[in-house]
Amino acid sequence: MKQLLFFIIALLFINCKEVTKAQSPMSNVAASDVEVIMNFLASDELEGRDTGSEGLEKAAKFIEKEFEKSGVEPYFETYLNTFDAKGTETYNVVGYLKGTDPELANQFVIIGAHFDHIGKGKEVNRDSIANGANDNAAGSTAVISLAKHFAKAKTNKRSVLFVLFGAEERGLLGSDHLAKVLKEKNLDLYTMVNFEMIGVPLNDKTYKAYITGYEMSNMAEKINEYSGKELIGFLPKAKEFQLFRRSDNYPFYSAFNVPCQTISTFDFTNYDYYHHVDDEVSEMNFEFMAELINDCVPAINNILNTPNKEIKLNE
Repeated sequence: MKQLLFFIIALLFINCKEVTKAQSPMSNVAASDVEVIMNFLASDELEGRDTGSEGLEKAAKFIEKEFEKSGVEPYFETYLNTFDAKGTETYNVVGYLKGTDPELANQFVIIGAHFDHIGKGKEVNRDSIANGANDNAAGSTAVISLAKHFAKAKTNKRSVLFVLFGAEERGLLGSDHLAKVLKEKNLDLYTMVNFEMIGVPLNDKTYKAYITGYEMSNMAEKINEYSGKELIGFLPKAKEFQLFRRSDNYPFYSAFNVPCQTISTFDFTNYDYYHHVDDEVSEMNFEFMAELINDCVPAINNILNTPNKEIKLNE
């Protein structure tokens, strides 16, 4: 009887340790928090957040206010990093948290997602607004939520840029512009983690999300180690369709030659409304999104705090 009791206590102790390892004490993004952000960014009021539109400007102002309220500072003179998108003036929104360690603060991590979409789409049931809930209000919500978390936690030894990219839908123009600007500044970029289309769960997978360019670095392995679970996996379709080159991670990889990859849950079978007017908030799974964001917190916390750069490109 005593042996059984000791066995049960030991199991409970192990489980407690696993939970502690996997969760940050402040990783408490609620589904309701996610819903509030999503309801605005994917609302009809923003008319699909097309490049150069009033709707995109409203989205940018919303993000600026969220950053400002949270204590996330602008990296440039203002939060807006303006550039020309093939004749249309637009911008990235760039927030900044300086690292707390005198030496590691000179190293940067970028957490990003694009916040633009295509504006209007083919009309369905008198609706022509392509709201872009999954693409990519979902990824933008993750970045805003993570920015708010780390601004409150103040645990980042490395400096971090929280970036909402413009003109992704025009050909990765916002990320390409910012990558060049930061390269000219000789920024010491450690790694970049991008979020794209995370609004619904994967179908029939043991892992929660996949990462583009899985085989190019040990990022997936390290994220799983840091989070204490099988959070990130390999999706063959992502390699087949070269998704590594099709999101905002790619310009940073090209400019800096460091691990820059995208976390996504769009697996080509679980969502039918890519660039479609029915890409609406009503199709999103807020509970899943909150869970995924919270699971990413300890992983990103480790990325921001390890003494050495543990995430590396594979040779």
